[in-house]
Amino acid sequence: MSCPQDAWDGESSVFDAEEKQVLFAALDSFRQYRKVAHLNVTHRRRQNFYALPSTEWQLLSTPPFNFLSTLDQIDDAIDGNADIAREILKTGLESFGLESESPENPSDWHNTAKASDLDKARCTIRQFYRDWSAEGEGERRASYEPVLHEIAIAFAALGDKGAVRILVPGAGLGRLLFEICREGYSVEGNEISYHQLLASNWVLNHAERAKHFDLFPFVSDFSNVVSRADQLKMVKVPDVHAGTALTDGDVGNGESVPSRMIMTAGEFTEVYNVDSKKDAFDAVATVYFIDTASNLIRYIQTVYNCLKLG
Repeated sequence: MSCPQDAWDGESSVFDAEEKQVLFAALDSFRQYRKVAHLNVTHRRRQNFYALPSTEWQLLSTPPFNFLSTLDQIDDAIDGNADIAREILKTGLESFGLESESPENPSDWHNTAKASDLDKARCTIRQFYRDWSAEGEGERRASYEPVLHEIAIAFAALGDKGAVRILVPGAGLGRLLFEICREGYSVEGNEISYHQLLASNWVLNHAERAKHFDLFPFVSDFSNVVSRADQLKMVKVPDVHAGTALTDGDVGNGESVPSRMIMTAGEFTEVYNVDSKKDAFDAVATVYFIDTASNLIRYIQTVYNCLKLG
C-alpha cells in the first residue's frame, strides 16, 4: 500500500502546525501505551488493594480469588499489546522521518498526547481483534462480505477488474481496503484518524508475517466479562500477511498491487468534494463510516461528486 504523504522531512508545508500536533499526539499515545496501561489498569488497583485491611487483602490474594496473580497476568497481557503499539510507533516514525529518542536530540513530539489520544490508541489496538484476527472473521463476514458481494455483482461483466476504481472512506485499519484489492480491483482508502492511519500502515506494509503478535483485546475490561479467562483471551494478529496474500492471489491483470491500493489522509468531504475528484471512482464502498457524519448531506454530496455517471 502506498500513501501520497508517507514521508515528511519536518519542513513540508503539507503539514500545518495544527495537523503536526495531531500527528505528534497520535505517535506519543502509542509510545506511552505500555506505561499508561500499567498505571491505569493494574498499578492503581494494587494500590487500592493494599489499602484494604490486611485480613481482607490476604483473603483475596489466595484461592479461589487469586487477585494479585490475576493482576500479574494482566500485566503480561498489557506487555503483549504494548509490543504491537511499539511496532506501530516504529513504522510511523520511519514514515514521517522523525527521531525516536536520544539524549542529544530531544523529541518534540514526546508527552504531547492527551487523555483522549491515549484512549484512541487503546481502542485502535483493540480493533485489531475485529479486523485482523481469525476470531474476528464472523464479524467481518457479517459486515464486509455484503459489500464485496455487491461489488462483484456490479462489475461482473468487466474483464479487467484492475480498471475499476473503488473509494473506501473511513478505511480504518484497512481490512475492507485489503479485501477489495485482493479481489483485483483498484482501491483508494481515506482516513482522517492518525491513530488508524499509523496502525493500518503497519499492518498492511510492515508486519513481517501472519500471526506474529499476541493481542489481548479485552485485557482492560474488568466489567461485563463472564470470567477472567475471557478478560485474558489471546488472539494472534494479523491473521494474514497482507503483502503475501495480495501477491499470491493477485488477479489484477498484471498491474502491480502497490499501484492498485493507496491510502489518503484527511477529512472525507474536504479531500473528495473537489473538482479534481469529480467522476473519479466507479464505486464508493464503506462500513462503520456513515454514522460519523455531522452533516449527512455533505457526505452524500461528496459521494455524488466522486462517482462516475452511469
